[in-house]
Amino acid sequence: MENFPVISLENVNGNERKAILDQIEDACKNWGFFELVNHGIEEELLDRVERVNKEHYRKCMEQRFKEFAASKSLLDWESTFFLRHLPESNISEVLDLSDEYRDVMKEFAVKLEILAEQLLDLLCDNLGLEKGYLKNAFSGSRGPSFGTKVANYPPCPNPDLVKGLRAHTDAGGIILLLQDDKVSGLQLLKDGKWVDVPPMRHSIVVNLGDQIEVITNGKYKSVEHRVITQTNGTRMSIASFYNPGSDAVIYPAPSLLEQKAEEGGGNQQYPKFVFEDYMKLYAALKFQAKEPRFQAMMKASLPAATA
Repeated sequence: MENFPVISLENVNGNERKAILDQIEDACKNWGFFELVNHGIEEELLDRVERVNKEHYRKCMEQRFKEFAASKSLLDWESTFFLRHLPESNISEVLDLSDEYRDVMKEFAVKLEILAEQLLDLLCDNLGLEKGYLKNAFSGSRGPSFGTKVANYPPCPNPDLVKGLRAHTDAGGIILLLQDDKVSGLQLLKDGKWVDVPPMRHSIVVNLGDQIEVITNGKYKSVEHRVITQTNGTRMSIASFYNPGSDAVIYPAPSLLEQKAEEGGGNQQYPKFVFEDYMKLYAALKFQAKEPRFQAMMKASLPAATA
């Protein structure tokens, strides 16, 4: 099997741009995942993000998880909480966070937002869409939605009996992950086999969500992934989701539909819907195949997009 795609963004605006775009295109079409290095976020900031998150877990979450796991039968062996950045931040309202933690994660979110929008424009370039198309497609009345799931996957005494996180695709747009560089666990499904996403220090793992699949009319696809548990070590996972706003209307890009029709590829394959409606369905069906979700939305679809 081919090696997991690792892409450097160094010189993405210089003479290596075409080669980098080609690597991103291949990763989006054939993997749905790739790992970024030289992505523009300072290593010193990534080190601070890792430190404050591991400190917070040890101080505030670890014992709580042990007590919870001892008293409950868990479907997913993970300890999590969520930070919202856009359209407005909730970080000042989340309990038990130090001032340093809040400051570091606010700084990190700003950098991630810039990187997410840069990546969306690189996808636009590859797709033949005008610059800003994907960001605009995600922008409801209040702009896109952006938030971070902070997760830790503690050592599990019975890794054969429970997953860290069950297999699923992500509902939203583009996901940027800072993961533990020592403890592995993230896997994606490729060609019917589970493939490890390699831990790599200071890298950002990128994957595509269901909404990118819809907007590209299936040219790029969201990919099923999971987290397996380990008997040793706690795996840190800081996944940031750049998603459509709740009232954004999502549908295949008309120019891509036109292009597919010219190539004899048939008509629109994906529904037109309000993102919030998709999320309501996803909440109930997250750990099931995505195709029935698309089919259900197609039945309730808004009038189709036209070129």
